[in-house]
Amino acid sequence: MSRLTRRQMLGVTGGVVAATAVGFSVPALSSTEETGTLLPSLLKPPEPFRVPLPVPAVLAPGRHPDHPGADYYEITDQVAHQEIIPGTRTEVWGPGGTFPGPTLVSYSGRPTVVRRINTLPVPTVNHLHGGHVPAASDGFPTDLVYPPGYHDMGDMPGMPGDPLAVTTTGHRDYEYPMDQRAATLWYHDHRMGFTGPAVWNGLAGFHIVRDREEAALPLPGGDRDVPLMIADRSFTQDGSLRYPAADGMMPGVTETYMNGVLGDVILVNGAPWPVMDVAAVRYRLRILNASNARRYRLSLGLPIVQIGSDGGLLDRPVTHTTLDVAPAERFDVVVDFSGLRAGQEVTLTNQLGTEGTANVMRFRVTGPAPDTSRIPERLADVPRIDRAEATVVRDFTFQKKTKVWGINGEEFDPTRAIARPRLGDWEIWRFVTDLHHPVHMHLAQFQVLSRNGKAPGPTDAGWKDTVDLRPAELAEVIVRFTGYRGRYVLHCHNLEHEDMAMMAMVEVV
Repeated sequence: MSRLTRRQMLGVTGGVVAATAVGFSVPALSSTEETGTLLPSLLKPPEPFRVPLPVPAVLAPGRHPDHPGADYYEITDQVAHQEIIPGTRTEVWGPGGTFPGPTLVSYSGRPTVVRRINTLPVPTVNHLHGGHVPAASDGFPTDLVYPPGYHDMGDMPGMPGDPLAVTTTGHRDYEYPMDQRAATLWYHDHRMGFTGPAVWNGLAGFHIVRDREEAALPLPGGDRDVPLMIADRSFTQDGSLRYPAADGMMPGVTETYMNGVLGDVILVNGAPWPVMDVAAVRYRLRILNASNARRYRLSLGLPIVQIGSDGGLLDRPVTHTTLDVAPAERFDVVVDFSGLRAGQEVTLTNQLGTEGTANVMRFRVTGPAPDTSRIPERLADVPRIDRAEATVVRDFTFQKKTKVWGINGEEFDPTRAIARPRLGDWEIWRFVTDLHHPVHMHLAQFQVLSRNGKAPGPTDAGWKDTVDLRPAELAEVIVRFTGYRGRYVLHCHNLEHEDMAMMAMVEVV
């Protein structure tokens, strides 16, 4: 197991030095802006900016006698067909029968229970990404919900045994206390070895948390508070989703695409290169990169004012001209269209893309409208955690092995902990990478302390649960696990890297 020494760390002045310190070289691919392999579509892509932007339906909560005092939702994961590419029907694995699935809204301090009913031909695992939840409801990769007809892991060839796995048949109730700040969260499948194809096929949606602190701010709201799930996909000639499935049951992707699967059609909320009509006012856009592997450098030709990150509001707004967004990252931003006249259009572009992937969506201004919103200079109380608070320092290398990926030279083993942090203790975790790896931590939010021994990057502000690491980069984060003991995971959120073993179990004790 490769570890950094304190002396090596003190001498780090750049990512290449960091990589050398832990004993691996940087491959040629690291000089590119993407880590992944393009899977081209087999049908002609549609004309961009012709489809109106859809907004996922907000599911109304109910009540359940087994969960008094909680907002209760039922979502059935099912095979469905919807028109993604105009003129064709695409099979999706839709939460509630749609891709993306319905948006859930929770309120800080009020519990939420989500019953996920599985009618798909495969097992599922639901993970609330960014959720501060008990281990039993976090969506550990082996805690499978089998469809009717399956009873235990022995019925699924090729799945590794996990004596602590909690499996069910038909459905599972996920219990979320919601003892966390307002934030843009999302839910997605997290099945061991098959997260990539499951999310690619549609098992994802928004889960928004609100609180009083945020509600008191004069930010854009109502239909001017818009979630944007950006995801690339590829399609076959008949409009079906195309994914490089492997033979057999494990893993869910071929070795050829183990660097990551890149699609050539950019979807926003499940629509290809859509257009959104906007009034000449401010809009709040909740940006989520739900792609398996693709990173985006977003540009609009207008200031992009960031007000929130993965874990909720920033202390103060940060203005960007471009915004780098790695898989699983969320950026809560405000865009002001008031300087544009009726009929003007602005295009959200991806500076890391080429040809079709260079565009994301378009905004078309309809005309002036009243607007009482504004962006306060002070948004929220976000105390900066000093590194002196930490009592433990841990090192993690994210590195490619021969035919799989690994953390500290090891493949994922759901029965072996890579770290056992103590509940309530601050720790510094140091991540070193070979290629692009968006590193995601379950249960806890963290703050980025440094990159390559220097200050955090322009998009590192606030509380994060996913940090975008470039090739041969070293990042330090400070984290504290609170609330719940048990098994969680640390992993790369390039879903093909995750499926090919770049994940580790973390046991909070």
